Order: sequence, then C-alpha cells, then structure tokens
Amino acid sequence: MSRLPERNEANVQRDRVVRFLDELLAVGSIPDFGPQGLLVEGKSEVTKVAVGVTPSIALFEKAIEERSDLVICHHGMFLDWESRVIRGPLKRRLELLFDHGITLLSYHLVLDAHEEHGNNALIARELALRDVEPFGEYRGTRIGRKGRLDPPLSHDELGRRLRETFGGDPLVFGFGPDPVRSIGVISGGAVSDFQQAIDEGLDAYLTGEVKEHVQEMAREAGVTYVAAGHYRTETFGVRSLGERLEREFGLPWVFVDVPNPV
Repeated sequence: MSRLPERNEANVQRDRVVRFLDELLAVGSIPDFGPQGLLVEGKSEVTKVAVGVTPSIALFEKAIEERSDLVICHHGMFLDWESRVIRGPLKRRLELLFDHGITLLSYHLVLDAHEEHGNNALIARELALRDVEPFGEYRGTRIGRKGRLDPPLSHDELGRRLRETFGGDPLVFGFGPDPVRSIGVISGGAVSDFQQAIDEGLDAYLTGEVKEHVQEMAREAGVTYVAAGHYRTETFGVRSLGERLEREFGLPWVFVDVPNPV
C-alpha cells in the first residue's frame, strides 16, 4: 500500500464527497453493468479514504487496518449477472462495511472514460502519446484513447515503456509495424474492441486481457496486441481520485493494493 502524508483536517461530510464525485464523473451518463456512485452508506463524516480496484474482503480488511471510513473502487458490487442473495462472501463483505461504518463508492465506465481522471487518459499520458483522441465506442460513448508515439518506438522500446508503466511483463503479440507509430488504449477486459483498432488503422492496441483467438487475429491484421493486465491497467483512475479528494477536501488517502495477475 502507498499513501500521501496524512493531514490534520476537519472531518468532511460524506454526502459532500459523494456529490462532488458524482458530478465530477457524470454518474449516469454511460450505461453500466450495475449501480454507480454510492453502493453502501456508512458514517456521515469522512476522515480517511481508501481507493482500490475491486471490492473484496481482502481490500476491505486492509481499508479497516488503515482506519478508512470511505472506500472508492473501480469495479462495483450488485452487478447485473450476480445473485442478489446475501450470503457467503457477499455477506462477509457487507458485514465488514456495516460493522465499521464504511461507505462504499464505485465508478466504473465513467471513470474509464473521464478526460482528466480516467484510466485511459492517464495511460495515454504515461505512454507519452501525442494528439490524443477518444477511441473505442461503447453504447455511443468512446471509452478509450488513441494517439501517436513521437518519436515512434521499436517493439523493444515499447516493451520497456510498458514494463515501466505497468510493471511485470505484458503479453505482446508483436505482429504490427516496427517501429510503432500509433496505439489505441482501453483498460480492463476490452478484448472485443480490438477490431476497432484494426478498422482505424492503428499500429497497436493495448488492453488488460486476452482471449485465445486474438493471436491469429493480430497476425492476420498486422496489428500488435498488448495485454498489460486487467488489474494493472485500472489502478490509475482510483489513485487519481484519491489525489483529487486530498486537494479538494484535505482528506488523507491510501491506495489498497490487492495484486492480481489477470
């Protein structure tokens, strides 16, 4: 876990923080797979924020250790395909939140797409892309970003920059032009959007995950495909929200890292 230095500020009303984030991220502007914004209501005042990728028992236990009373996750709970029966792990998650008065917020696609705090905009910045534009349409909204690498990067140079940005060794099907001049980025599990990168004539496409058919799809299209990790591509947005709340409200925050190789 990493954090900014804590500051001794007055407590902040929970509802002020929720309203601020909902307006900042335009909650409801993009159809999603479950509720966004406030998922579980906790204490009326916030003293410390924890941010993370996926709500889980492990994340909540670490947030409790950090004495956080507001948790912001990228992924949500109560998703469309999940059971609404409160038992097992879901019951334990909710018990942890209720017993410790923790508020849980989730911002998924609206955070992916955000021009300042979004995963994709931040990845484009980390990769030093030029002429960045929205890319990757989902239900009428372009979630991702695309741009130019200037100067172009050889496959080896691109690999080094990817390792510096995400850590680990991303899976790369390097069938595209060498050097790489253009790339599209959609964080997470956007395997099915690879075709959009092909159709737009990009040299490379970066997302978090991969499926078996992608290797031959990349080879036949002559486009490089990068799977940098679903988890690793989606830590940027929540960290940025933690920084923003620190600036706006003086709230100390912590990134709760629950590493995931996927």
